[in-house]
Amino acid sequence: MQNNAQPVALKEWAVAIEALASGKQILLMRKGGIVEETRHFELKSPSFYVYPTYEHQRKELLKEANQSDIDVTLAGWSKDDTTVTLRLYAEVIEDIEIHDQETLNRLRDFHIWTDHFAEERLKWKKKLPLHVLLLRIYKLDPGLSIEIEEEYLGCKSWVNLPTQVTSIERSQLVPVLSDEKFQEQVESIRRALEA
Repeated sequence: MQNNAQPVALKEWAVAIEALASGKQILLMRKGGIVEETRHFELKSPSFYVYPTYEHQRKELLKEANQSDIDVTLAGWSKDDTTVTLRLYAEVIEDIEIHDQETLNRLRDFHIWTDHFAEERLKWKKKLPLHVLLLRIYKLDPGLSIEIEEEYLGCKSWVNLPTQVTSIERSQLVPVLSDEKFQEQVESIRRALEA
C-alpha cells in the first residue's frame, strides 16, 4: 500500500492491463517514456494504480492469440473522454533488469507481446536495462474514476494522481490470482530466467 506520498499510476496499454486483470500475465516491461524526466525508467513507488492508455496500441505487436483483445479495450472508449477509470492496483514483487536478448527470450511465454516488440523494447536506449516488473495485481472494488488532466497525456511512464486519491484500504482490493496461483507464476518465471 502507498504511504502518505502523493499517489501515482503507471501508464500502460489497456490491452496489457486486460492481460493483468485476467491473470494471463503478471509482468510488465519498461524502459521509460519518450518524455521521461530522467531519460530512463525509475520505479517511483513499490505500489501504484495502473492507468490505461489506448491510442498507441497496435495489434501487430501482440501475439496472434491476443490481437482481438485490443478491440475489447476500445469498445466504449473515445479520444474525447474526459474521465478514465482505474481498475487495477499493483504491488511490485521484483524489478528484474534484463540486459540481453537471450535472457529476454526466456520470458516469451509469460507475456502477450510479440518477440519483435519485446526485442525493440530491449534495444531502445541500448545502454539501459529493460525493467521487467513482477506484479501482484489487485482489482479495485469499486473502480476509481478520475478526470483526465493535461499532465497525464504524452509518452511518460508515471502520472501523479490528484491528492484526493487517498491510500488504498486492503478491503478495496481483490487479488486477481490466488496466493498459490500467483506464486506458481513467479516461480515459473524465475526458473525460466535461471535456465
